[in-house]
Amino acid sequence: MKIIIPMAGMGTRMRPHTLTIPKPLIVLAGKSIVQRLVEGISKVCAEPIDEIGFVIGNFGEKVEKSLVKIAASVGANAKIYYQEQALGTAHAVWCAAESLSGKTVVAFADTLFFADFKIDENTDSIIWVQKVKNPQSYGVVTTDPSGLISGFVEKPAEFVSDLAIIGIYYFKEGEKLKKELNYIIDNKIIKSGEFQLTTALENLRNKGLKFLPGEVEEWLDCGNKDITVNTHKRILAKVPEASYLSKSSEIKDSTIIQPCFIGNDVKISNSVIGPFVSVGEKSIISNSIIKNTIIQNQTEIDSICVHNSIIGSNTKISGKPFDVSIGDYNIIEM
Repeated sequence: MKIIIPMAGMGTRMRPHTLTIPKPLIVLAGKSIVQRLVEGISKVCAEPIDEIGFVIGNFGEKVEKSLVKIAASVGANAKIYYQEQALGTAHAVWCAAESLSGKTVVAFADTLFFADFKIDENTDSIIWVQKVKNPQSYGVVTTDPSGLISGFVEKPAEFVSDLAIIGIYYFKEGEKLKKELNYIIDNKIIKSGEFQLTTALENLRNKGLKFLPGEVEEWLDCGNKDITVNTHKRILAKVPEASYLSKSSEIKDSTIIQPCFIGNDVKISNSVIGPFVSVGEKSIISNSIIKNTIIQNQTEIDSICVHNSIIGSNTKISGKPFDVSIGDYNIIEM
């Protein structure tokens, strides 16, 4: 089994966090988004993963080494491919064309999911979907009476289906997808200004490839700050091992309200942390109240109240305690 993970996007909706690292390497409860994606796919595969192709931009040697380690963690070899221009989803997958052979999963790196099934590897292809309330914001699939996918519609203005494509696909024969992608790129078949993966999927369906919709229990997006904070909350709520308190952390005169992830060598004093908080290694928190927040590594926080936030690495935030004398019948909002 092979996996191809396109992750070359700039992550503009997650700035400023993506100014220093690619979005898929943002850490949620001790593991990066892309590592959680790889582990999630490995759990639904009925056979071992032998190769993972990462499609990246010019992210540097440090990022590439971290991706090699992620592949190795599930027993796979890593291949690094580059997408120098953002020319669409079909182009992103095409950049890893060398890896498109045999049983292949294509998974875009801003998608996480919860599922309890194994891939039926005798199926021609599976496209994972999730029912959504606002299908006009997504690419959706339609199905025929037999349950097979009968069409693909990008952001339908009128209702045709509420089954949104979540960005994870299985192909029994990756070579067939490779052939269609080559055709699209060679003939410059562009829709909405880009090479669209749905164009290749529709061509394959018209040639007789059978697509089954695969529904997941829960689809977790990482598109922007608020959505990512909510995804982090769901991970801590549903994945028992994500809740973790390192033995090397120092907790003094503080309360930890689980579930939380407290990394190595963290120091917390006179504070209330949680629920749904991750604190990266070597961070220091004092005199603060923090809930539903992601804190990366080596960050110092003092005398603040924070919720629904992402705080990056090597950051210092401090507030000021103050004395007040407030009479009756006052309303103060801060």
